[in-house]
Order: sequence, then C-alpha cells, then structure tokens
Amino acid sequence: MEAKNETTKDSTTFEEHLNKRYGEVGSLKRTEFEIKAKAFAVGEVMRNERHSANITQQQLAEKTGTKKSFISRIENGHSDIQLSTLYRLFEVGLGRKISLTIL
Repeated sequence: MEAKNETTKDSTTFEEHLNKRYGEVGSLKRTEFEIKAKAFAVGEVMRNERHSANITQQQLAEKTGTKKSFISRIENGHSDIQLSTLYRLFEVGLGRKISLTIL
C-alpha cells in the first residue's frame, strides 16, 4: 500500500510534464514544440484520409501537382505547409473539406 502512495505522489500530469520539458504555455520553446506537434497531427490526419481514399502518396502527388517526397514529409510531420497547399491536398486530392478554427 505504501509503494502505491509513493508512486502516486511522484506521478505528474501530462501538462506538468510538458511544462517541465518545454516550458510554460506561451514560452518560445513550448510554442515551437506545439507547432511541431500540430504538424505531426496534420500529417497523421492526411495519411489516414489518404488510406481511406485508397490512394498512394504518388497518386495524391500527381492529383495535386506535388511530389511524392513532399507528401511523405508532410505525413511524417517534417514539412511546413502553406494553407493553400493543405487545402489543395485535402479538397482536390482527397475530396475532403477543411474547416479552420482560430481559438
């Protein structure tokens, strides 16, 4: 029973972990981390939608006038992408609509 209490005492929330590792929300390091995390998330959504559409990276690249390597970089969260290109990839290439929300 005692060991459980010690473990609980030492545990942290995910938010606490992020604060410790990347700084408080609004700090430069935290903002850079969040931008990279969101780029990764966009890539995951694109990969899932591409798989749902049953098309390859090469086919998506051809439909949208890009290169397979560019599609790969986006799907792996390693590329900044212009909003117009993001819309083209999803709406022209994948037949999906994008909704942008600013909080």
